[in-house]
Amino acid sequence: MTSATRSDAQPAATHVADSHDMIRVQGARENNLQDVSVEIPKRRLTVFTGVSGSGKSSLVFSTIAADSQRMINETYSAFVQGFMPNLARPDVDALDGLTTAIIVDQERMGANPRSTVGTATDANAMLRILFSRLGDPHIGPPNAYSFNVPSVTASGAITVERGGKTRAEKATFNRLGGMCPRCEGMGSVTDFDLSALYDDTKSLREGALTIPGYSTDGWYGRIFSESGFFDPDKPISAFTKRELHDLLHKEPTKIKIEGINLTYEGLIPKIQKSMLSKDREAMQPHIRAFVERAITFTTCPECQGARLSAEARSSTINGTSIADACAMQISDLAEWVRTLHEPSVAPLLAGLQHLLDSFVEIGLGYLSLDRPSGSLSGGESQRTKMIRHLGSSLTDVTYVFDEPTIGLHPHDIQKMNQLLLRLRDKGNTVLVVEHKPETIAIADHVIDLGPGAGAHGGTVCFEGAVEDLRASDTVTGRHLDDRARLKAEVRRPTGALAVRGASTNNLRDVDVDVPLGVLCVLTGVAGSGKSSLVDGSIARREGVVAIDQGAIKGSRRSNPATYTGLLEPIRKAFAKANGVKPALFSSNSAGACPACNGAGVIFTDLGIMATVESTCEECEGKRFQAAVLEHTLAGRNIAEVLAMSVTEAEQFFGDGEARTPAAHAILHRLADVGLGYLSLGQPLTTLSGGERQRLKLATQMADKGQVYVLDEPTTGLHLADVAQLLALLDRLVDSGASVIVIEHHQAVMAHADWIIDLGPGAGHDGGRVVFEGTPADLVAGRATLTGEHLAGYVGA
Repeated sequence: MTSATRSDAQPAATHVADSHDMIRVQGARENNLQDVSVEIPKRRLTVFTGVSGSGKSSLVFSTIAADSQRMINETYSAFVQGFMPNLARPDVDALDGLTTAIIVDQERMGANPRSTVGTATDANAMLRILFSRLGDPHIGPPNAYSFNVPSVTASGAITVERGGKTRAEKATFNRLGGMCPRCEGMGSVTDFDLSALYDDTKSLREGALTIPGYSTDGWYGRIFSESGFFDPDKPISAFTKRELHDLLHKEPTKIKIEGINLTYEGLIPKIQKSMLSKDREAMQPHIRAFVERAITFTTCPECQGARLSAEARSSTINGTSIADACAMQISDLAEWVRTLHEPSVAPLLAGLQHLLDSFVEIGLGYLSLDRPSGSLSGGESQRTKMIRHLGSSLTDVTYVFDEPTIGLHPHDIQKMNQLLLRLRDKGNTVLVVEHKPETIAIADHVIDLGPGAGAHGGTVCFEGAVEDLRASDTVTGRHLDDRARLKAEVRRPTGALAVRGASTNNLRDVDVDVPLGVLCVLTGVAGSGKSSLVDGSIARREGVVAIDQGAIKGSRRSNPATYTGLLEPIRKAFAKANGVKPALFSSNSAGACPACNGAGVIFTDLGIMATVESTCEECEGKRFQAAVLEHTLAGRNIAEVLAMSVTEAEQFFGDGEARTPAAHAILHRLADVGLGYLSLGQPLTTLSGGERQRLKLATQMADKGQVYVLDEPTTGLHLADVAQLLALLDRLVDSGASVIVIEHHQAVMAHADWIIDLGPGAGHDGGRVVFEGTPADLVAGRATLTGEHLAGYVGA
């Protein structure tokens, strides 16, 4: 029998190249993962579920995506790798079948005040080229339309060689930039309240400067006192005009103090460079408080907030300037671009049209290109990052999403699901960390981690199809079909916060009374004006504690004990019990292990190779000197206390010899928000998004505010944890506080005493109150999108 005959008689074998149809993970131990081994099908949509802190992000982001990126980086030359971040290999035995990973996470976009939605997505770059080609009058190249490029004029002598001779000629150089010269492309100008900068009844030596960091014994204070430009013992009120100008406005000038060469600069330019160059949201709290007290930001009178020079604003296409285009709602701008028909720029128009249509398709058509990128929510930032991938021709890529439905109304979740399915259908592997049952339902494959959080999680509880998950006896399976019921009775308001004529962003002179003494939920589609109403008219009122989605700032030395202020009473309790100073019980102070400086690990830099992290041999990772660990409180040393979980520590400090009421109160709040499993010394950098928000909530609950405003507190919460959050909100209301929640989760809406629904659409199609009343009335009327979805959720 010939080989040809044999092949005709048997079916063709699968090509070996087609056998790599799985991403195989063996023995993953990142963070709390406990030797996890899973097989993830390629070219399918896989959803990772489990309670907050169960290890989903550790498996998807810290293991699979991190190793994919590390291996891609290793394909570059050693020279290029020297400029790239060093990525250590994840703690895993084997990873097989990886493809290029594109990570679309929840991290807020850069808080640079010069960054806008347009500059972050290349839309501005395309518009600048378009106006430089079609703008009338023509003013110059694309840079002439950029608010980040200043106009420059220079003149001087240049050397010219002609006919074998060289001679000097005078030349003038001009570069036209689009930056408004008055506000330097910021859109707003600053006015200083001088009484907040200094006390003019005092002299500099008496501490006249009231700016944070400018005390008399600090370097800044000494530079001003010893500059020689004025008498440091003379009250500022007695300064001459010249001296006051030198104090406030003097240009950078070289001076020498105690033999050290320094640069002196007036207070106002120094503050502008050191403080006002940063976004206010990125400032430390005490700096932000000073800026808000001392400086007023007003719209630039020259460019009216457009950031652009008069020349850039004068150049138009069909009567529309680039400033007008950037101020338009993106859905309107897309329609405007569609009206342009110019063959010479056809590819540019097609690219711009696709980009703007992608904004609309992904549910961000209500934004404008001049919106500062630092003002976007976590969900908006994530969807903005998705835009560049929607039209991509790449296939066999692994897309990794971290809760892409955050900030989306139930009406918008369906659009997001369609986008995820489109990416999969192009032949890509889509990995999604998600809690929403609407997105879990579309998965081809589900991996459920748990069963608990922290040390009680890190194992795979279930792998398989969604229908099998429903039938499984896992936490997710039991709660997947949970549906909240409307409350039989709602609380009666004890008063109201009156909002009149609210017009922040897209709000249209909104008049609404927000009830007090109850659980009030603000809802509406993304971009309907919920955050604008809260931020512009409620959050800054006296007695209001606002808890937003902003990231917690902290290094790997920060942990729940330091962030919440818990370490302070613990250190004092140890110091009192042992008759020593409290600083000994801080790994960032006197008690730190000298070998690792209190880090617990030694970092060895290997140049272009990944930095090696090894446990400190001297303190064995405990971070404290051996002498400090000899001091105990109720039989436990400080390292053992920091290794305790919140639940264990709450019992430890609750009674007996270690009883510390101040520490117990903080621990009780942490347990209240569902963080009982966290260890006190766990680095903040290892916490999930849901854990960080609840940690912030626990900290702010100590402020004893009369009104709490929460921005989507169900972010990152598992279905099983939502009931616990609702119980916490009930306790806050029953204790006499008022709770206002911006929320899309139907379980929170159903549990509310009062609902304020904004809409009916997003952007200029929203900004109005379309419903006020009880959840029962909203469901009965079904007059809004929220009413329809809530009625379907509660089965009405």
